Amino acid sequence: MAFSREQIRESIERAGDEHWQALVRHHTDAYPESNPTPGDVARAEAERLNVLGLGDDPNLQLVESRVEQVPPAVRITHVFEDREKGARFETEPFTGYE
Repeated sequence: MAFSREQIRESIERAGDEHWQALVRHHTDAYPESNPTPGDVARAEAERLNVLGLGDDPNLQLVESRVEQVPPAVRITHVFEDREKGARFETEPFTGYE
C-alpha cells in the first residue's frame, strides 16, 4: 500500500518533537520567503518513497522519519524495518525542499 502524507507526518512525529519542529521552523523561519509547508514536504516525501517502491513492499514498515535543518533546505532520513529479515535500515539522506 502506498504511503500517504498522513503516514509520513506520523513517522516524523514518532522520531520526536524536535524533528517535527525542525520541519515547522523550515517553513516559518523563511518568512517572508515561502518554503514548503510541513504538509507539502510530507506529501512530497510520500510520493518520493512510493516512486522508490518502498510503499508497496509488504515486508517494510516505516519506523520513523528524521528531519534536520540544513539551510536553506532540510535533510530527511527514513528508518525502515524489514520484517522478513528482522533488520532496520535507513534511506540515503535526502536534502531539498528549499
